[in-house]
Amino acid sequence: METYDKTNETLVETVNTYKIIENGIQTNEKSFTCDICGEEFCQELLFTKHCHTHTKEKPYSCDVCGKGFSRKDHINMHYKTHTNEKLFSCDVCGKLFSQRGNLNRHYQTHSNEKLFSCDVCCKSYSRKDELKVHYRIHADEKPYSCEICHKQFSQKSNLNVHFRIHTNEKPYSCTVCHKAFSQKSHLSVHFRIHTNEKPYSCDICHKYFSDKSHLNVHYKTHTNKKPFSCDVCDKKYSRKDELKVHYRIHTKEKPYSCDVCQKQFARKSLLDVHYVIHTNEKPYSCDVCHKKFSQRSNLNVHFRTHTKEKPFSCEICGKKYSHKVDLKKHNRNHTKEKPYSCDVCHKKFSLPCRLNMHLQTHTKEKPYSCDVCGKAYSLKGNLKTHYRIHTDEKSFSCDVCHKYFSQKSHLITHTRSHLLEKPYSCDICHKDFSLKGNLNMHYRNHTNKKHYSCAVCGKEFSLRGNLKTHYRIHTDEKPFSCDICNKEFSQKINLNEHLRTHASEKPLSCDICHKDFSSKRYLQRHYRTHKKKKYFCDVCGKKYSHEFELKFHYRIHANSYSKSFVCV
Repeated sequence: METYDKTNETLVETVNTYKIIENGIQTNEKSFTCDICGEEFCQELLFTKHCHTHTKEKPYSCDVCGKGFSRKDHINMHYKTHTNEKLFSCDVCGKLFSQRGNLNRHYQTHSNEKLFSCDVCCKSYSRKDELKVHYRIHADEKPYSCEICHKQFSQKSNLNVHFRIHTNEKPYSCTVCHKAFSQKSHLSVHFRIHTNEKPYSCDICHKYFSDKSHLNVHYKTHTNKKPFSCDVCDKKYSRKDELKVHYRIHTKEKPYSCDVCQKQFARKSLLDVHYVIHTNEKPYSCDVCHKKFSQRSNLNVHFRTHTKEKPFSCEICGKKYSHKVDLKKHNRNHTKEKPYSCDVCHKKFSLPCRLNMHLQTHTKEKPYSCDVCGKAYSLKGNLKTHYRIHTDEKSFSCDVCHKYFSQKSHLITHTRSHLLEKPYSCDICHKDFSLKGNLNMHYRNHTNKKHYSCAVCGKEFSLRGNLKTHYRIHTDEKPFSCDICNKEFSQKINLNEHLRTHASEKPLSCDICHKDFSSKRYLQRHYRTHKKKKYFCDVCGKKYSHEFELKFHYRIHANSYSKSFVCV
């Protein structure tokens, strides 16, 4: 009996066995059996190669990338990944392969023959080794363990892919943008960004996706099943990973940090988005206006400004949005949900940006300053808007009359002058409104319910916000100030009207003579010029639309006889 000794451990026992050949001749044959896994080999060379899988010995090293291998044939196969040599071609579809074994496995995708079936779940496979790996799911067997973090895997290939997390190895790179990936499948999915290929389609709404996992996530929007619930705020999610990320709102955990500026993020996707700020890379371009974007999702959202598509609609009031995040913000108007709280005064907010704006009322911090005039701002967006005063940039355009505006809010206000559609009508006085919310506020004029009264003068109001605004008359509080001339206002709407005098913008237009105005009250005053002038002066015959105008005019003829108002 012979033994094979390696590092003082007996790995194999060589035994003499006898095989009876069919013609009756008896031959002496050696069999090499592995003591660790029990696998048998008829050749010592094959057995020696097998031993390396247990000892982790890798005597063969790649000259190009330094990767080690336990067998010479493995390193030969690996070399082809550097030369990109593919000698074996499929006769059916023409696809090329670097190894014959991979070609043989590929052939089974055409035959669609699956001879090997699982006894537990009846799932079928075209290869016996695939079935063997599949059985580990039921047995919960994970024989391959990571040496660094000890995470276990059912397949060695999965362990190899996982190990790249620790080595940061990314052997697969995109030929278009040169982005590198640790897995070939990730590169294949990424490449669809450039080809715009979306092979996976939803059976219900026929929406297309580039990745099957994205399709699976999308399917849940149709089922509306949300089995994962937060035990802090009871918010529900369709996926466990979404719940895990949501918990970070409560724990304030931000496990992902930027290597450049050390800013921290709760999600890896947010960190990836942030990195683009440092690289300034914008690989996605709009086919219509050629504007460039750092993310494809931003390009998709931008493209809706050209198509006017608004795929996200509110289930309560029917209002539509082009972006899902805008719908999410809008929904909080109905739910009154305010998940973001101030640590100083505990005031709650529905959006994180509003919380950040509020926090600066405590700190009085203004970190963003204009390099032209030196004016400082607490928000970056306000500085960006301010810059347009110096550049005279007006990037927001009206689709109807092609008028340009420096701020999106001014464009929205202007667009309403073109909208003649008013689908919401009052049942009592039949007055029409373009928005349902305006109709609801109007109804209070008929009910005459005024729940809010001023403690100083006793004046009553139907809306709490109106009382709050009114109260500033008594306190002389003017919380809204102009960034340009520092003039202060008690109402934000008055500040917005005032800002247009600096920008020389007149977003409101008369639908009769098309004259432009900076504020609604100026437009309303102008409308009177089109109405019949029924008040006239009996001294000089001049006509006016309103009685108070005639009254002011009479002062010209002061100290004359007593005036009387005559209506025609």
